[in-house]
Amino acid sequence: MDERTAAFELIRMVNEYRVSQAISVAATLGIADHIKDGKRSATELASLTDTHPRALYRLMRALAAAGLFHEGEDELFSLTPLGGALRSDAEYSAAPWAAFVGRPYYRQAWSELLYSIQTGKNAFHHTHGKGVWEYRAEHPEESAIFDRAMAANSRGAAAAILAAYDFSPFPIIMDVGGGQGSLLAEVLAATPGSRGILFDQPHVVVRAASVMAAKGVADRCEIVGGDFFAALPARADAVLLKWILHDWDDETNVAILKNCRRAIHDGGKLLVFEAVLAPPNQGANAKFSDLNMLVAPDGQERTAEEFKSLLAKGGFEVTEIVEAGPRISIVEGRPA
Repeated sequence: MDERTAAFELIRMVNEYRVSQAISVAATLGIADHIKDGKRSATELASLTDTHPRALYRLMRALAAAGLFHEGEDELFSLTPLGGALRSDAEYSAAPWAAFVGRPYYRQAWSELLYSIQTGKNAFHHTHGKGVWEYRAEHPEESAIFDRAMAANSRGAAAAILAAYDFSPFPIIMDVGGGQGSLLAEVLAATPGSRGILFDQPHVVVRAASVMAAKGVADRCEIVGGDFFAALPARADAVLLKWILHDWDDETNVAILKNCRRAIHDGGKLLVFEAVLAPPNQGANAKFSDLNMLVAPDGQERTAEEFKSLLAKGGFEVTEIVEAGPRISIVEGRPA
């Protein structure tokens, strides 16, 4: 690649934040839902979304150029297959995540990435004067947007996990920090002989009953609100930790893992669902997720060796690491 081409490519990459923010706005406005059944003009869409017609047209034509929508010669817009993933009723909808990523408080923290790189400290706390979990607890509207994003991401992750791992040997499966229960609901639906325990903060699990009911597993799942730093419910055969350990430093994670160890039968399994960092020059998704951990929750993604070391400190031996998809692996551990 010559220098001129390299410069153009770098500028394109630098400007991708504008595409991200435009997609976030379209997701927040529900544009894909308004045109999933047919073509509409920007004027019609502006009336439906309480936006400025000309400004909305400019947004729509830009996203059409990016491939999310199609603009006809009559200035009517329709969905493309790519844009279809922004429908709220899409099986693996990207709309909740897109809406979350564009939230001002989250973008503000990312704007302080330089601070984190210079100091090694958390950009979110530097920006807002408190940690991300405390902030969301104080702003329930932001917590709800984040929870919807995680629930939507969990549906895609659950499909990959279920395709890669057999949960049928476990009579009692406990999802620790399981949010509104999207993953556990899918696991229980796929393993009718198992019962579940969903454990997360009380203000999070309060919305889980409807998730369990929608999957037809409410009668097989106990929903428990609490603090995984304090104690976990009675013993389980498998404990799930999805996107939990990457939120915290090693010392904090050891405390979580020791509580998990006390909650697992001696013959049980710990199943950690996380990105596992690839060797040098590979795996950009996970490595940028690692930067996100530095900026927002003040955690980190880990290599396979780092997982083995961390789990050992918490009382587990890693027995297997299974790649379930491009964004998630299954780190299996047994009580040491």
